Amino acid sequence: MAIPAAGARAISKHFGATRALDGVDFDVLPGEVHALVGENGAGKSTLVRILAGVHRPDAGEIAIDGRVRQFGGPRDAIAAGVISIPQELRLVPALSVAENLTLGDPPLRNILGVRMVDRSRMRAEAAAQLAELDFAPDLALRIDRLSFAERQLVAIAKALRRRCRVLVLDEPTAALEAREIERLFAALARMKNQGTAIVYVSHRLDEVVALADRCTVLRDGRIAATSRRGEFRVADLVKAMTGRAAAAVEASPSAAGAVLLEDATDRPDAIRLRAHEVIGLAGLLRSGAGAVLRRLFGIGKDTVDIRRDGRPRRIVGPSAAVRAGIGFVPDERRLGLVMKLSVRDNILLPSLDRLARNGRLDRAKGDRLVCELMDMLDIRPRHMHVPASALSGGNQQKVILAKWLARDVSVLLLDEPTQGIDVAAKAQIHAVIGDFAKRGGGVLVRSSDLAELALICSGILALHQGRITDRLRRSEGFDEKRLHAAIGG
Repeated sequence: MAIPAAGARAISKHFGATRALDGVDFDVLPGEVHALVGENGAGKSTLVRILAGVHRPDAGEIAIDGRVRQFGGPRDAIAAGVISIPQELRLVPALSVAENLTLGDPPLRNILGVRMVDRSRMRAEAAAQLAELDFAPDLALRIDRLSFAERQLVAIAKALRRRCRVLVLDEPTAALEAREIERLFAALARMKNQGTAIVYVSHRLDEVVALADRCTVLRDGRIAATSRRGEFRVADLVKAMTGRAAAAVEASPSAAGAVLLEDATDRPDAIRLRAHEVIGLAGLLRSGAGAVLRRLFGIGKDTVDIRRDGRPRRIVGPSAAVRAGIGFVPDERRLGLVMKLSVRDNILLPSLDRLARNGRLDRAKGDRLVCELMDMLDIRPRHMHVPASALSGGNQQKVILAKWLARDVSVLLLDEPTQGIDVAAKAQIHAVIGDFAKRGGGVLVRSSDLAELALICSGILALHQGRITDRLRRSEGFDEKRLHAAIGG
């Protein structure tokens, strides 16, 4: 049998009283895609961070090409040929696309005996690497001017450029559309044929079934199952992850009520949202769907005139949107949370004015509210005083949603609300969205997962370059195929 390119033996890791991993064995062979799946909090991120040198295990050992290694940090892992692309992209916002892609290993040349960055070669190498992903951005553009999906492609190209021995991908397709996913899979196939070992962490189980040579399921920090290609289906993985079969939550028909939110601006992407509606926004990269949500929440330079419950309102900044009863869940968790603050403080932050009594914060009322929401959304661990940064990505997403439920908003703007979360948490968030609409709220939701929109929405707007090109209603029937046709995908 081939020697594993990377292996973890009897790995255990605790964070305080929380057991993240308990005696885990895991390995990946050269030229293999080994998927790692599990519910949020199952220990996946902890294991990949140990492989990438971010964490040190409390017990057990890591071996690269059969040789036991002790990583003092990510630099040691990279030197050993292990490169990880986490969900939180490690890119420098103020640097250009080309500078980010070659950062740490720029092409150099001698000028009068001085080694300097060869910017011409830097741009050429960056362009060639991005071309492998069929992506051709302006190389001089600052990285923070790109969308999240575009930045993710740059991060993947950066890892590909280093020609790593072991590539660890944590939710690489969470923010990508079908065409970008095809580009990524083509690049992974080339790397696999060249002998690169790939650890693939994803909540998109259909991708795992299609891509993985082996799949390991983690549950509560332990190995629940390891299977080879052809031995597992999506239903098998769900059961191994949760101990039960999956239950889908589908939108139930409900008569639309009064207009909750109407964009009074004369624009091609003007929106009208009624009570009891869940309206999806669908479009390809740069369709403007995400920009619609940000604009309605007052993010940007534009002043937005809306009619809220029949009354004219002017949205100048997010604080005005919150006062108007609008909540926003962004597509990047760091933009929706204060990571150093506790779960409790994050949930209560938008509602401090409502929790004040006689000029003082009613802490007992706030704590009761947080406990109710943590139970309702199954936020784990059930410790309201831990920092948000200590939570898994899916639980962080639930905290962002909880803060708007605590505020009792009547309009929710959701940008990729189930991005990078497990199947059980996704069903839970779908249920919360449905219940919010049933109780008279209105929801605008953007998702790159067209099947998700077809499942939960009462209507879907197809956008292209900031214009609404089609309006689809559940009563008329819509499915993924029709949605692809509407957005030009």
